[in-house]
Amino acid sequence: MSVDLIYPRPPLRTITQAQRDQFGRDGYLVFPGALSPSELGRIEGAVDRLYDRDVMQSDKPDPKRRMDALGVLHEDQVFIDLIDHPSMFGVVLDLLGPYIQFGLATATVHPPNPVFTGFLHIDGGPHLQRIRVSETSWPLQVKVLWFLSDVSKPDMGNIVFVPGSHLRPFPEEGGFNEFGELPSAETPGTTQVLARAGDALVFTHSLWHGGAANLSTVTRKNIQYGYNQMFFRNFDYDPIPSAVLAAATPRQRRLLGDMGPGGKPNQHFYPPRDQVRLMFGEA
Repeated sequence: MSVDLIYPRPPLRTITQAQRDQFGRDGYLVFPGALSPSELGRIEGAVDRLYDRDVMQSDKPDPKRRMDALGVLHEDQVFIDLIDHPSMFGVVLDLLGPYIQFGLATATVHPPNPVFTGFLHIDGGPHLQRIRVSETSWPLQVKVLWFLSDVSKPDMGNIVFVPGSHLRPFPEEGGFNEFGELPSAETPGTTQVLARAGDALVFTHSLWHGGAANLSTVTRKNIQYGYNQMFFRNFDYDPIPSAVLAAATPRQRRLLGDMGPGGKPNQHFYPPRDQVRLMFGEA
């Protein structure tokens, strides 16, 4: 077999083996201080501008209305810059491997709402609810969630996980309980993640998760970026806007599906020879 067709698993470069084992067991990891105060201010400002335009300047402005803006890369350069942010991209590579693409960019703004508790779910649709990989496998896809506001106490709209639920049916096949209802943030076995603005977390798509009620006076804001193996479809854009590709670096363009001159359709399955070097930023 040609050496060009052998793709060894690179060693861990950013996280420790203990963190990799914890991710395999629990399905998520938290990283304090992933964004500097200046970065946090720029990103939060861009999200606030989206909320003002799409919600407060809409036909029915409502300061209590949620915003889940999908596909925000074209809205501001700060969102493009975040694609391979140095504090978290190495984590993504250690968990997913280098044969990956960028899948989605979502900005969320959730004002206080003591009534809404959401429901627990798995990303990726009903088929991925039934596909579970082992603790030692590369995941199919992961999300990075950047906290733009403080959720350092429970019931501030915190993200809720069921640790380890990516490895087993929860609460039963299909996700419904004995009453035919999806589990909620108050279902036994859930954990609310506590974090501060500027922190980040990464979790696997197949981990059951949702949102807790926001009983605070703080509006929860975050950015969610998705990364997946190269053979997946893009979640947000088809095709990627040319303005986004023009503003992106070579590595970012590759993550967005640009295989470069002479790229072939099957290279989403058999990547170009420079894939590993480009992902790790090696000359």
